[in-house]
Amino acid sequence: MTELEIGMKAPDFCLPDIDEHMVCLVEERGVFVIIYFYPKDNSSGCTLEARSFSDTMEEFARDNTPVFGISPDSIATHRRFAEKQKLTVSLLSDPEHLVIEAYGAWKQKKMYGREYMGVERSTYIIDPDGNIAHIWRKVKVKGHVEEVVAKLEELRAEKR
Repeated sequence: MTELEIGMKAPDFCLPDIDEHMVCLVEERGVFVIIYFYPKDNSSGCTLEARSFSDTMEEFARDNTPVFGISPDSIATHRRFAEKQKLTVSLLSDPEHLVIEAYGAWKQKKMYGREYMGVERSTYIIDPDGNIAHIWRKVKVKGHVEEVVAKLEELRAEKR
């Protein structure tokens, strides 16, 4: 599979949110969209990332920028995670890894000498035309949301 690059058309998808409503990327045309892929609900890094995006949701909402966090966890797991952490970011469930694979975030990983397939933490900004405007792979959580906000402001300025 070809690795996605800036300028390419973002793969369209429809996935369920915690209320079992289908969220489709194509319905977000006309605005910037942030999509981030993360390994697992309730793990320390994923919790910090989700909280960081949630803490910044007012700023994203002011600019009409939806933020979607996608992992292979179930809708029920996402719902418990969102309630427990009081998250405002929209979590989407991809248990079959179809969207995760389409975005190149399903990778061979290694921990404690064991190899396995899993989600590589990554983030995409999709532009109003549905093209990939920016990509972060192998994301380090600390300070990442601030990087996303700064890049989004830069991209908005270029569009003006």
